[in-house]
Amino acid sequence: MTSAELHRAFAELSTPLVADACLRLSIPLRLAPPGLRPVRGGSKAAGRVAPVRHFGSVDVFLEALEAASPGDVLVIDNGGRSDEACAGDLTVLETRAAGLAGMVIWGFHRDTLELAEIGFPVFSYGCSPSGPVRLDARSADALSAARFGDGTVGREDAVFADDDGAVFAPLESAMAILEAARDIFGRERRQADRIRGGETLRSQLRFRDYLDRRRREPDYTLRRHLQEIGGAIEV
Repeated sequence: MTSAELHRAFAELSTPLVADACLRLSIPLRLAPPGLRPVRGGSKAAGRVAPVRHFGSVDVFLEALEAASPGDVLVIDNGGRSDEACAGDLTVLETRAAGLAGMVIWGFHRDTLELAEIGFPVFSYGCSPSGPVRLDARSADALSAARFGDGTVGREDAVFADDDGAVFAPLESAMAILEAARDIFGRERRQADRIRGGETLRSQLRFRDYLDRRRREPDYTLRRHLQEIGGAIEV
């Protein structure tokens, strides 16, 4: 599945749906640590990960863009640092000019007003006026792997990002994940319409039946109940 196909398929979905789809398919859930936000609300990005580790100099970003393909998402590992911003308006403009679909930073950005005006999807953990004042030794895997929280991602991964955060998943499973997410989305929309029409969610999910069976079978879970009746909510 190409980055362009990922982007189009994700356009009407969300990271909560992708996360639920991973659970449904028993694919390990890999989330960005809480707190990731888009610089401009309502932004979305999806594509193959273009990983890069930052060591204090912008040249590594330019190399990453040379190696990336159109539609990829630049995933920047700055170690979650809050004492500096590792990307600003020039880096974002160059990323957009390279044809990438977004930027996801494990760290901070700067030039917030300019980034909002540019409108390119940028996700980070906050802003700082200071750029890096260090120049660390560069690792051999600077362009092949990016840490993000407790995990590491690379070119074999896809990333999905929106206002709720980011989900990483194996690129080879992306199509199945998005298909499951679309199915969950359709079921949830139908359930929402029925609630608006006066039929409670408890009624739709036969919640009293679940409680009765749980009294008889203490190990009976709501997840199992929903799987048996085809409910959309993943818990």
